[in-house]
Amino acid sequence: MIYVVRHGQTDWNKEGRLQGRNGLPLNETGIQQAQELKERLTTVRFNYVISSPQARAIQTAEIASGLPVQIDERLDVFDLGEADGMLKHEVTLAGSIPDSSKYKGVEDTQHFVHRVFTFMKELEALYGGSDVNILLSGHRCTTGCIGAYFEGVPEDQNILRYSSDNGAYKTYAFRSSAS
Repeated sequence: MIYVVRHGQTDWNKEGRLQGRNGLPLNETGIQQAQELKERLTTVRFNYVISSPQARAIQTAEIASGLPVQIDERLDVFDLGEADGMLKHEVTLAGSIPDSSKYKGVEDTQHFVHRVFTFMKELEALYGGSDVNILLSGHRCTTGCIGAYFEGVPEDQNILRYSSDNGAYKTYAFRSSAS
């Protein structure tokens, strides 16, 4: 089973700021959310714990699983470029992301989906059909993208509909590779 966890709250989440690669570690509420997540997952024995390289995702994974965390850059948060850290209501959007014609450094959405899907395909090739439990710790965008890997990209392209709330998780299973 795949447990897809969104990191606990940070001060920027609380303030309504866009949080990308310049984000903050967990605040007290976020630590509490990760501890509550650990309690909800107490009966699960994880074989692998893999996280985004962002401190908030690593902290959440460590607290929730109590295990060492493997870092995979492909689970990193969507790069918001110059919009990183801005208040959400101040940002000019193109769909659900900052307008790349206004803010430098905004990641291409197709590149983002490709890197997360490539990670998931490799994970499925390694463990699809196996009886393993894997915790993946990430962000609103990565939890949404992983959800889209399993559920399909929505017609409107808004993968964020599959996201989890801070400190929450969703479960998915690879399709059995057995015939």
